[in-house]
Amino acid sequence: MEAGNIWRCPECGSTMLRRDYENGEIVCVDCGFVVATRMVFRGPEWRTFDREQLERRERAGAPLTYMIHDKGLSTVIDSKDRDAYGNRLTPAQKAQMNRLRRLQRRIRVSDTTERNLVSALSEINNIASKLDLPKSISESASIMCRRALKKEVIRGRSVRDLIAAAVYMACRESGRVITPKDIASASAMSKADIIRSYSFLAKQLNFHNSPSKLSDYLLRFSKKLMAQGRFEEVAKKILRVAKELETFSRKEPRGLAAAACYMALILTGERITQREVAEIAEVTDVTVRNRCNEFMINLLFIVSL
Repeated sequence: MEAGNIWRCPECGSTMLRRDYENGEIVCVDCGFVVATRMVFRGPEWRTFDREQLERRERAGAPLTYMIHDKGLSTVIDSKDRDAYGNRLTPAQKAQMNRLRRLQRRIRVSDTTERNLVSALSEINNIASKLDLPKSISESASIMCRRALKKEVIRGRSVRDLIAAAVYMACRESGRVITPKDIASASAMSKADIIRSYSFLAKQLNFHNSPSKLSDYLLRFSKKLMAQGRFEEVAKKILRVAKELETFSRKEPRGLAAAACYMALILTGERITQREVAEIAEVTDVTVRNRCNEFMINLLFIVSL
């Protein structure tokens, strides 16, 4: 019936077998012969109808995560002073459990590297919470942080530098438009330190990422400008044509998106100054003015409203 790890039908030799879990049988699809009976069902004894029920009923423990220094694989002694039957512990038992908790904390974080990792991952979670970043970005930043600590590239540097650079790198990898100024506002670092640390860490980890898309900047700026009507449609048309011209291929996406937003606002009848758009885009008003002049020269005859 079985050759190596492959089940075969003893009647016709076919390997096309079907498992009938309802009757506990293995049946040959070709001839219908019952190959085995009393098959053991190795799945769960319960059914689920949504993800919430699945997470509540499965008993295999928490999923693996890089946001915890031990990846969530170690056990934790509960802080409730009750035994397995729900009864309160005696004072002597409470003292014993407190000693066990202290010993466990010391065992989980045994050396300087793990202590640095615990501190770094905690700060990553703090920054991600302030910036409302999804869990996927926090996981990516945690992986980059682990790689940097493993390669020992932060010797002589602050762990805070590593944390901010890892979060910024994870945001760029995912395509989320987050500026160094945003991360600086959520951490205790300056914008210049974050940019310098990012350049160093990207070089050490061989991180290469293309610049953010114009559409990402446009979406970010349009939310802050709270413009209505045809503004976004006009701005997208300006940027779409700009992509096809070599004149703008080496320009910074942030400045191009800011200029497109300003031109779209003016063309749709909104009253706003270049300085206001520049402050939202975190560029100088000179950059907005220069990009607008270039747009006027190259695109005015193309864009039709």
